[in-house]
Amino acid sequence: MRKLLTSNCTKPAVFILCLMPLASLGWDALHHGLTANPIEYITHATGDWTLRLIVITLAITPLRKLLGLPDLVRFRRMLGLFAFFYGCLHFTTYIWLDKFFDLAEMWKDVAKRPFITIGFTAFVLMIPLALTSTAGWIRRLGGKNWQLLHRAIYIIAIAGVIHYYWLVKSAVVRPLTYGAVVAVLLLWRVADKLRPHSRGVSKAAGEAQPQKAQA
Repeated sequence: MRKLLTSNCTKPAVFILCLMPLASLGWDALHHGLTANPIEYITHATGDWTLRLIVITLAITPLRKLLGLPDLVRFRRMLGLFAFFYGCLHFTTYIWLDKFFDLAEMWKDVAKRPFITIGFTAFVLMIPLALTSTAGWIRRLGGKNWQLLHRAIYIIAIAGVIHYYWLVKSAVVRPLTYGAVVAVLLLWRVADKLRPHSRGVSKAAGEAQPQKAQA
């Protein structure tokens, strides 16, 4: 497994896989498969993939520790950036195809519709995480400050689930499933922090590899 994770081919393969949802949307558009409400279809598809990739990014740390696969960390930044990428597509669909850049109308939505307010908040919080995702920013901010900033992903994940739940109103099975997964991932982190040996291992790992500071 380690050989596969460290292979030069694995990152490009993951990159291509992350582009597949966009390719699927393009295929649907070319073959008239965007349903009777294409704006809603694109909005939901891009929103789903934003949340899925946030959850997958959150899962990297527990999986690498539980499975003993530290090389999984190689893919976390890419997955996080793809989550931001699909978040940008989700937001762009709203401001362009839905609202036609009508700022007054968008502001009314943000102020009056709670699911848009919390979704917009989650998107805004993603911006500094994407901008500071490089090793250079870890050095500039320092490992501890970088970790503190990137813990905003926990708030983003929770806000994303609430945004989805409030949006769908009655068909809540999928957002509740995402919520359960996010809850498990966050509770695991709490439990991991409370274990004495975990604190010692984390500190040693952070001192040895500051460029791989984690949220």
